[in-house]
Order: sequence, then C-alpha cells, then structure tokens
Amino acid sequence: MPQKRKATLTPDEARALHREALVIDTQQPPIVSGAVFTPRMKQAIEQAIRQGVTARDELGPRMAALAARELMTSPNAQKQYLGLWNRSGVTIACGTFSGAHKYTGAYERANELIGRAYGIVEALGGPVEVVRTAADIERVHRERKHGILIDFQNTTPIGDDLDRIQHFYNLGVRMVQLTYNLRNLVGDGCTEANPSGLSYFGREVVRRLNETKILVDVSHCSEPVGWDALKFSTAPVIVSHSASKAVCYHDRGKTDELAKAVADRGGYFGVVVIAGFISDKAEVPLDAFADHVEHLVDVCGIDHVGVGTDKMGPGPGTESMVEYPESMPRHSAGTFDWAGFRLKEHRLLGDNVLRGYENLGDWPNLTVALAKRGFNEEELRKILGLNYLRVFREVCG
Repeated sequence: MPQKRKATLTPDEARALHREALVIDTQQPPIVSGAVFTPRMKQAIEQAIRQGVTARDELGPRMAALAARELMTSPNAQKQYLGLWNRSGVTIACGTFSGAHKYTGAYERANELIGRAYGIVEALGGPVEVVRTAADIERVHRERKHGILIDFQNTTPIGDDLDRIQHFYNLGVRMVQLTYNLRNLVGDGCTEANPSGLSYFGREVVRRLNETKILVDVSHCSEPVGWDALKFSTAPVIVSHSASKAVCYHDRGKTDELAKAVADRGGYFGVVVIAGFISDKAEVPLDAFADHVEHLVDVCGIDHVGVGTDKMGPGPGTESMVEYPESMPRHSAGTFDWAGFRLKEHRLLGDNVLRGYENLGDWPNLTVALAKRGFNEEELRKILGLNYLRVFREVCG
C-alpha cells in the first residue's frame, strides 16, 4: 500500500507557489471560443431564441464566432479574458480546435478556429501567444505571459488525407487525439458500442504524427486504441485529460494497466476536474480530484502525472463562460449526437457539481488541494507543468 503523504505547505504557500510556477493545463477546450460572455453575446442568445433556435449545439458555433469578434474588437471583452487568465495563474492552456465534429465541414471548421485564435492573439497585442516549441513555453513563462497550445480532440479534420497532418502542423497544431468518443477512420472512441483498436489507416496516422513531431493523445480513445497507439507509436503517448477507472469507474477513464504503460513509455497523464467523470456523487469536493491524482501518481510515478482540467466555466461538463438558458437542451431534437455522451449515464447532468472549481479562475484551488494531500514543492512543480513540458520537449522539440 502506498505510504500516506504529509502536508509540507500551507494553503498560502501553495498559492504563492502556484503564482510562480510553470502551470500547464493540458486540456482547456474553450480557451478562445468560450472564455468570455459579454452583453452583446447575451443579446445574441435572446435573439436566436426568438428566431427559433432551440439547442446549444445549434447556437454554439454562433457564440464562438461572436466571442472571437468581441475579443478582437472590444476592450471590455479583452479585459474580461485577460482577467480570467490572470486569476487562473495558468501559463499555458492546450486549447481544442477540433472536437466532436462529424466529417462534413471538419477540415474547414478547424482552419477557421485556428485562424480566429491567431487573430485574437494579434488583437490582444502581446500578453497571450500561440506556442509551438518547448522554448516558446519557457520564454512565455519567463516573461509572465500566457500561451495557447493548439490541439485537436479528433482526427476528423484530417479526413482521409494524410498530407493534412503537415498542413495543420504548419498552422501550429502540436497535439492530436486519435478519436473522440465515437468511431472514426482511425479507430474507436471510449463510448462506442463495440470498441476495438486502430484501423490500418489509424496506424498510418500514428506514424505520420510521429514523423511530423505531433503528440499522440488517447484521452477519449477506447482502451484497445490506447494499447495500439502504444504499440505502433515510436514516441511517447499521452493522455492529456482523463481519470482513473480504479478510483471511480467511467467510460472516459483509463485502467491502471494502460496508465502505467503510458508512463513506462515516457508518457503523461493529465487528470480532469469534471465532476461526473471523477465521482458518482452529486456534490463532489476537490478531494475527489486529488484522489485521482494521488492514485495515478502511485501507479505511474511522480514524473508522469499532471492536470488537464477539461473545464472552463460552470456546469457539469466542459462548459464555457457562455450562460445558456437552463431550459435549453444540449442537442437538437431528432439529430444524432456526435459527441457520444449519454448524459444521464455519463453523469453530465446539472446536479453533478464540483465544489471549489466554478471556472478557470479557480485553478489555484487545485494546487492547494494537492498540497493538502502532501505533495511537496518539487512534486507540485512537476504535476503543475514540468512533467508535460518534458514529454512535449521530447516529442515536439
């Protein structure tokens, strides 16, 4: 049985460490499209409802586009955005620029979202950058700025054209999740009906990602895809954001066996803070998050675990700061849910709440929770950012 750790830092000391350390959130999906909510965006939601829009998945792309315009043109929106970054104490956020999309339009949408990110960074005039190398990450930290690392949570933008991998690398993509929850051309996701491993095409995608120096991420992948990725990848494989099935079972979690294999190959495992993924209780304390980190450190070793919150704002899932009406469903009636989550079964309803993490600005509370568990300064620095930086440097340069 692992030895019980004893706290060596007070909460105030942990917060001071957090402010000074390199902090990398290895999955912060809406770091551009969902990080602000302005009066103009609120008015747009009200207008859309009057026009007959009935679901978030229909309204979401409009809000993402409007959020980008606000960040490029509105000083108040920029102040709100930078204030959230500053409260978080996060140095680098890995932002998703392709997620649970079907193939139709995925390539075009990914290009559009990446273009918006560069436009926002330029409009902000310096405090936020897109990072591409380990040296970029270290420089941003030294200069007390913030960095966005562009990632994909699906391979749908690649379609069946392997040359697109180089195209997206040129645009700054440095981390690619092989599947989302459901099946694609590469393999199966973790909530697919009868999950299997990588396809022959998927093996070639892994080879090209290795060749192009892009991290292979298996967070939402089926267990067989995870094992196949480890088999066929010549570089370390990561789990940017997941949890431990041994601590609390969820389809989105990983077994101890896979987690240890990822670590044994030099990889990394980031722990989420989504209440429904880390606990089967309705009221979830930050201790539940710390339980997963502590367990995975015992399984993988202190050099291979970090934090990928997968959460921006309030709500049971990865919600942005956008405040949708509580009565508005996530998905349009009669449409297929490409996200692949069965909301009740996957504990993604409104009554699953993580106390202590309302939005990105509460990130320092995670460091305090880990310090209370007895992780010392050296261990915390590794968990907060150095572990991910190590594997990022090895794979991406």
